[in-house]
Amino acid sequence: MKHLSSEISKQGTFAKVKEKLEKASSAVLVDARGLSVEQDTVLRKSLREAGVDYKVYKNTMMRFAVEGTVFESLKDYFEGPSALALSYDDPTTAASIINKFKKDAKALEFKAGVIEGTCYDAKGMEAVAGIPSREVLLSKLLGSFKSPIASFARVIKAVADEQGEAAQG
Repeated sequence: MKHLSSEISKQGTFAKVKEKLEKASSAVLVDARGLSVEQDTVLRKSLREAGVDYKVYKNTMMRFAVEGTVFESLKDYFEGPSALALSYDDPTTAASIINKFKKDAKALEFKAGVIEGTCYDAKGMEAVAGIPSREVLLSKLLGSFKSPIASFARVIKAVADEQGEAAQG
């Protein structure tokens, strides 16, 4: 009976992981061996607050879960202890948080990741993690528009003021 209940539990977990993968925009695979309990708790909290699912699963189960998804290319990286971080909104969120955390927690290492359908190895993930979020990029873009538009508005106002003075004079 115990064997049957553990099988049902495994199938339930598998189904949950598969469902999460189908909704995710990115998946980041890390090796978190060597993190202290405190570091792991802080990392998990940071990821959770950003809406990222982060959990350690058995490699065998992850291999089956990624089959038939855009994350199937991660199968080659499921060796040794692996933790999976799934982002749903901004695809670079998990990678960015993990990358910042890695600066103080040298034991944390990228293994691989899939961002919007493209698989990256550990070095590729570090490069992707350095890309600012969509919100930051959009605000920079809007900021670059704001300056020329403000200058143009001042010129138009100056021309209108000159024409107003000429019409009065």
